Amino acid sequence: MRILLVDDEVTLATTLAAGLTGAGFAVELAHDGLTGLQRAQEGTFDVLVLDIMLPGLNGYEVCRTLRSRQVWTPVLVLTAKDGEYDETDAFDLGADDYLRKPFSFEVLVARLRALVRRGAPERPAVLDAGRLTLDPAQQRVHLDGAEVRLTAREFQVLQHFMRHPGDVLTKTNVLQNVWDEFYEGDDNTVEVYVGYLRRKLGREFFETVRGAGYRFLPAPPT
Repeated sequence: MRILLVDDEVTLATTLAAGLTGAGFAVELAHDGLTGLQRAQEGTFDVLVLDIMLPGLNGYEVCRTLRSRQVWTPVLVLTAKDGEYDETDAFDLGADDYLRKPFSFEVLVARLRALVRRGAPERPAVLDAGRLTLDPAQQRVHLDGAEVRLTAREFQVLQHFMRHPGDVLTKTNVLQNVWDEFYEGDDNTVEVYVGYLRRKLGREFFETVRGAGYRFLPAPPT
């Protein structure tokens, strides 16, 4: 399992690399955003760990650039509690997971292993739900031929539902597949995001199944 760890705190990065190596990972280090971006594009890694406050190019910009260039390697960002960005920004810019500093090394290892298990999918096919299409590779959604702008998290929620048309998905199912198995927030977060999608796409796509969850219903072409 190969990891690219990008952090400008050399002592911390070296210590983490030693610990991760002991846990069975092969670790490559970079200490600025531009170098990290270059290595992430040129190398083959199972997961990328990006600090946010990097010289040259911050971690979120590295992540956003990688996604725009169709590099889908899972990304975990390390955020400072008083940083300019937060976890919402991380997901909106294409990250797969985050940890706030200071963090437990054991939790970091568990998160990394979960991302490695999940893996980076090959370029996926366009999902078609009649009036609605979703292109995972291009990160674009079209309704009746017109593009609909979604945040990264809204996109992920919609993609999960579109991959299970007609199935009733519980809030727990959505949280585990779109957020991750370690998410400890309120499961009403799913209700909030379904509400966002209903406002942007139309209520007909999401049926509330009382006491169970939500069902995605493809809409026939007009």
